[in-house]
Amino acid sequence: MENTSELLRQHDIKPSFTRVMIFDYLKENLNHPTVDEIFQALQTSLPTLSKTTVYNTLDLFIDKHLVQPLLMNQQKHYDLITDPHAHFKCERCDTIFDLDVKPPKLDKSTAANYHVYGTQLIYRGVCEKCQKHG
Repeated sequence: MENTSELLRQHDIKPSFTRVMIFDYLKENLNHPTVDEIFQALQTSLPTLSKTTVYNTLDLFIDKHLVQPLLMNQQKHYDLITDPHAHFKCERCDTIFDLDVKPPKLDKSTAANYHVYGTQLIYRGVCEKCQKHG
């Protein structure tokens, strides 16, 4: 992926140190982290970081289509892949995996009645690793 500061500028986002750190964390951790996970991981490097700053930064990234939110078990996770795709949630290890499966599109007659902003397709079960261990 290209330079984070340049990518943020291309999306009309001022690349502050904090924004770059949060985006870089997402690039390096494609495990669909929560705000708490991002905050805990970065607070040592950024002692002045607040959860509010993390929330606001992620909301900005969502508004600029750099990140998409993923709601699972009433908790918001953040996904750097913004193209439509499905997810698999392992019920044993709680890992969320990206799947190369496109959510189905609405047929024209149904779509005419709704303005769809997004969709989420989530499969639940036990991942391959957990099946092998038990």
